[in-house]
Amino acid sequence: MKIYVIHENEDWLVSLRAAFEKLNVPYEEWFINDLLLDLNSTPPEGIFYNRMSASAHTRDHRYAPEMTANILAWLGRHGRKVVNGRKALQLELRKSEQYLALQQFNIPHPKTVISNHVESLSKAVDQLDTFPFILKPNRGGKGTGVQLFHTKESLLQSIENNQIGESLDGIWLVQEYIEPVNGRIVRAEFVGGKMIYAVSIDAQNGFELCPADSCNIEDAFCPANHEESSSKFVILDDYQNEHINQYKAFLESNDIGIGALEYVEDASGTKWVYDVNTNTNYNSKAEQTSETKKEGMLEIAKYLEQELSKVYDLNPEYT
Repeated sequence: MKIYVIHENEDWLVSLRAAFEKLNVPYEEWFINDLLLDLNSTPPEGIFYNRMSASAHTRDHRYAPEMTANILAWLGRHGRKVVNGRKALQLELRKSEQYLALQQFNIPHPKTVISNHVESLSKAVDQLDTFPFILKPNRGGKGTGVQLFHTKESLLQSIENNQIGESLDGIWLVQEYIEPVNGRIVRAEFVGGKMIYAVSIDAQNGFELCPADSCNIEDAFCPANHEESSSKFVILDDYQNEHINQYKAFLESNDIGIGALEYVEDASGTKWVYDVNTNTNYNSKAEQTSETKKEGMLEIAKYLEQELSKVYDLNPEYT
């Protein structure tokens, strides 16, 4: 019996592997992009951690999330314990449904109008009636395809020049832009229903903000090997947020055992959640300079070990 990690990006597993090995936890990786599934078979004994990402298509793994959905259904059919199950995957792949789910818990999010036709985006801008505004694909990841527009005319020009990219599911979001009060966004990280820390991220240079130590993206906003990582990503040691209990209830209701909520705080102090991330990564430099002394991947490994113990009554000793 072991922990099975469902994923499509080996680079993102380096720190998790190290954490598993440090705790001597049995685990196995399932690389989804070339995995076959016999629907008449029975899953192995163990628990399953879903690390499928909405950005899989940016690594030429276009249909890995769809395959994962089938695997999670198969695991559910056999009653296996899954961390970040089907509801979590659904939110990971559909930002529009993230906002509907946030509404259920009265968690503020930016006003958003969706459209399934590029030709209708101008009407969506009229309905939003807020400037500047953001255009983003419903299924993106890493900030891919997110663009800021100050006028409707500039959007129409981008459409005419074929500069808005694509939306994998055909849904576009036209969303009000919330200006960060200090040029930074915040990502509240949760593992097993507990917040491990909040990290402040410098957002002044763009929208592609991946905190992982190894991000497979070619942009200036991934701190993987950048000297600026320690300043771009800063863990907030004296963190206060009046919505924490709402965040916890939201995550529990949507089967998100491990994940993060990203928000931007405006000048009035309102915290607007604009993204729910169920495939969270962590920046080790920020962790090393923080007073919290917590390592995100180690916290994940401990939590998964505990869940394995609960399901199978193994009662391991934790380090």
